[in-house]
Amino acid sequence: MNTIPPTEAQDRPARLTVGVVGAGRVGPALAASLQLAGHRPVAVSGVSDASVRRAAALLPDVPIVSPSEVLERAELVLLTVPDDALPGLVAGLAETGAVRPGQLLVHTSGRFGTAVLDPATRAGALPLALHPAMTFTGTRVDVQRLAGCSFGVTAPEPLRMAAEALVIEMGGEPEWIEEDARPLYHAALAIGANHLVTLVAQAMELLRRAGVGAPDRMLGPLLGAALDNALRSGDAALTGPVARGDAGTVAAHVSELRKHAPQSVEGYLAMARTTADRALAHGLLKPELAEDLLGVLANVGTAAATGHQDGRRPDAPSSDHPDHPDHPGRPEHPGHPDGSDRPEHPGHPDDPDHPDHPEEGDR
Repeated sequence: MNTIPPTEAQDRPARLTVGVVGAGRVGPALAASLQLAGHRPVAVSGVSDASVRRAAALLPDVPIVSPSEVLERAELVLLTVPDDALPGLVAGLAETGAVRPGQLLVHTSGRFGTAVLDPATRAGALPLALHPAMTFTGTRVDVQRLAGCSFGVTAPEPLRMAAEALVIEMGGEPEWIEEDARPLYHAALAIGANHLVTLVAQAMELLRRAGVGAPDRMLGPLLGAALDNALRSGDAALTGPVARGDAGTVAAHVSELRKHAPQSVEGYLAMARTTADRALAHGLLKPELAEDLLGVLANVGTAAATGHQDGRRPDAPSSDHPDHPDHPGRPEHPGHPDGSDRPEHPGHPDDPDHPDHPEEGDR
């Protein structure tokens, strides 16, 4: 049953009053972008000193109020809290009667579509999911970066044009994402962006340990070229010892990482196995070289798990045992940690002392 009033979107005024619940890195930047398009920010909620400073810098003279007051003052409300806090926040706002019929309620979570807004939709709100595919700093540079930024857009069909229009007004490019595809869409972005930051930071740390004085300067051109090549050519851009099948080099890498950065070994092995799989599937890694490479990865993987440098369990036969296989074969790929969400404890949205108050975080 469709609970969205069919004519509300086209009946709304062209310029809207805008409120932000959660003055993290994202909300104030989006509100500032909407302000440039002629909309009027009227209220922001934030808890920490950092969020108050951020709001003052990006939205000067806009008052800091409670979440319920934001909804009271604004026709368009941006819910920019962390993903796990969003369901509790929406439920709390709906239960306390803060949601007004005809109010545009926009969340910026990549994980969720509009179903998470159902409690507010039942109260008459117009639900939109607009996720900017961008990393945010919490400064004015974010407003500039929104120019040309893709947004993952999910909305009920009657509100699709309104959702896409708001994205365009912020300088972005709308990309339609179906409701049930949101988690996969968000996982793809996390692999590409969040994990990239981890890999780059780890690479810089290792270069410093190797004596490189300016690892950022060394990595900048290399990573820039690698990113450009990957975006243009996909797996065809793969280079390096894994793609070439240089098993001895990979073994040397792992040996050095064990000595100098043991916490990096597991990540190196996981990425090496994934890279080998993709290189082999795309014909970049020769099968005869892949066998030796995967044998090395199996041995060093077992060594990491057991603490034995030769990769054998204490009771396992040695490599010169007549029954020992020359190539132990590809190991099963390590599974992902549980990753299940923290339990939700939706408290009153106006209670900053509640342990699950929607603190702003990155959202």
